[in-house]
Amino acid sequence: MRLRPKVRSCAVGFMAAGSAAILLAACSSSPSTSSTTVATTHSTTSSTSTPSSTAVSTTTTSATAANFNSCSVATQAEAASALGQSVTPGVLGTATVEGGLACVFYGPSSPPPTTPNVAQADSVRVVVVKGPNAPTWYNTYKSSPEVHAQTIANYGDQAFYDGYASLSVLKGDSYLRIAVSPAGAPPSLSAEEQLATAILPKL
Repeated sequence: MRLRPKVRSCAVGFMAAGSAAILLAACSSSPSTSSTTVATTHSTTSSTSTPSSTAVSTTTTSATAANFNSCSVATQAEAASALGQSVTPGVLGTATVEGGLACVFYGPSSPPPTTPNVAQADSVRVVVVKGPNAPTWYNTYKSSPEVHAQTIANYGDQAFYDGYASLSVLKGDSYLRIAVSPAGAPPSLSAEEQLATAILPKL
């Protein structure tokens, strides 16, 4: 997942099939004025934390003015159902992804070292941006040159698949972005739609 100063958009660190697609996977940094620390509940069981990430409970509901806690809307069970196998508790990254912080769940085949700031196989990534800037982040990513937006009906106010990795949904002042990347297979739009169906009522 590459970062960029100010507003950089590339397809969020969500993995497409094969290692070449991982290099294309991406994220973007929000303006420095929106950078802030997210309050979280520390997990004592996660073994995937790195110095640049914070393991959090999937029931955490804290948020800050700039960054909504994405781990508060997706449960470990929902992520496991989408991926089709067990996953670790959600891990909140520090890299800003389209204006929010990604919550990442890892399957048993996810290659080490795991870091929520880099896209990798056998993982589920959830990002939620809440507030008046949510539509701007949604449209900015949708208009990115590397995105080939395919309209997806019946999700939120509007939704699109980026053409190779992730589902983006705009609902009111919430922008939800999901990537489900099974091990040894391309990202799964149907699994992303399944997870979106579980998350959207919570937004």
